[in-house]
Amino acid sequence: AREGEELGLDGELSTKNFTMAAKFLTRRALNVEAVTRTFSPLWRSVKGFKVRRSSDHVLLFTFEKKEEVERIMSNAPWSFNKHLVVLQWCDKEVPLKDLEFDKISIWIQIHDVPLRFMNKTVAEKLSAVVGMVCQEIDEGEINGGSFLRMKVTIDINKLLCKGRLISLPHDEQSWVSFKYERLPNICYWCGCLNHGDRDCDLW
Repeated sequence: AREGEELGLDGELSTKNFTMAAKFLTRRALNVEAVTRTFSPLWRSVKGFKVRRSSDHVLLFTFEKKEEVERIMSNAPWSFNKHLVVLQWCDKEVPLKDLEFDKISIWIQIHDVPLRFMNKTVAEKLSAVVGMVCQEIDEGEINGGSFLRMKVTIDINKLLCKGRLISLPHDEQSWVSFKYERLPNICYWCGCLNHGDRDCDLW
């Protein structure tokens, strides 16, 4: 057969750089030069990065240092022209077509928690309704002064949670509200992150 025998690909044949894929949640055509101009000063890569287009709204960013990619991803969410950009590690063993751009990690502020319950355990329990709580959080990052902070991984296809009802001793109930830090445009009609107002099925 012309296809020949199976070709074994070992580590020596892989590229020695580090790539992340970015999906831009906008209907507009992407201008690679404009994207590069926007993110270069924000990401502050020592040797810069290379950009290539994977599809209409997915770009690949390649760096020489793994630490730079990790830092950029840990500082998500990012946005471009007020639309969310979803980042994903490009694992060298996973084809690009199999990448799923459906989750982001984001800081939420939890407001109106009674003072005696302002602690990490309560913050984790309240945040669990929003998404998966990120565990690598310093105690100092949780205390926002008058509110609690927690970093969670959320599904962008689901509605954002606005708050949660809590029950207190002596059968009292209270409402705590969630605010999302550095959140770009969300759909006014349904509250989802994965499209704008004009693209909503409820419009």
